[in-house]
Amino acid sequence: MTNDYMFRAVLQSNNKVLRGLICSLLHLPEKAVASVEITNPVILGEAVTDKEFRLDINVVLNNHTLINLEMQIANKLNWRERSIMCLCRSFDQLNHGQSYIEVKPVIHIGFLDYTLFEETPEFYAAYKLINVKNHKKYSDSLTLHVVNLSRIDLATDEDKKYHIHEWAMLFKATSWEEIKMLASKDEYLNEASETIFRMSADDLVRKRCRDREEYYQDLRSYERKIEQDRIEHERAIAEKEEEIRQLKAQLAQMNNKE
Repeated sequence: MTNDYMFRAVLQSNNKVLRGLICSLLHLPEKAVASVEITNPVILGEAVTDKEFRLDINVVLNNHTLINLEMQIANKLNWRERSIMCLCRSFDQLNHGQSYIEVKPVIHIGFLDYTLFEETPEFYAAYKLINVKNHKKYSDSLTLHVVNLSRIDLATDEDKKYHIHEWAMLFKATSWEEIKMLASKDEYLNEASETIFRMSADDLVRKRCRDREEYYQDLRSYERKIEQDRIEHERAIAEKEEEIRQLKAQLAQMNNKE
């Protein structure tokens, strides 16, 4: 399910799975969720002509809270800015004549397969607007959540209490044996595993997943090329700096002899 098309297919085709995932991430009891509705459904299996096509999922929780879910395995080095932009676009929802008090709170949840802040790695983190001096919360209207699928080992006791680490393990599972093991944990994970199986049996959905994987393979190759070019560029600069250092040393020796 790190394939964003499969991620979309599973959550769009099974509302119970979507509900279970949101309850887990937001620490909500099932009875607190009256409704969960996807507002930007796609036709599953339909060809995606634009490989840059975004598969993020927009959800309305209890007709009140707007939630954006996005799977992102490629590090495009722009997640912080991109997630803030998505959050603000969702928040800018008032029509002419509406009062500011009518604005709905917005939550953006990103599933990343890399570490966003290398100096302070976390498995699951939430960010809000706060006072930088005393850390007093400014508002609950804007919240950013990040699930680091590459650091499930850092899951806290609270993360485990709400089964967030098990959802992450399900997303990262690469064999049916792993999925079956996780399915036994609770009814929502079991529901998700059955839906993954059903979606994987759909020829059109499977083809769209392959298309997305090819896109990400191309993207990873491009990223590797950029990294190689960066390393070679830095090496060339280091060699030139060493040449300059040696020339300066030779020049200094010549001046001393004179």
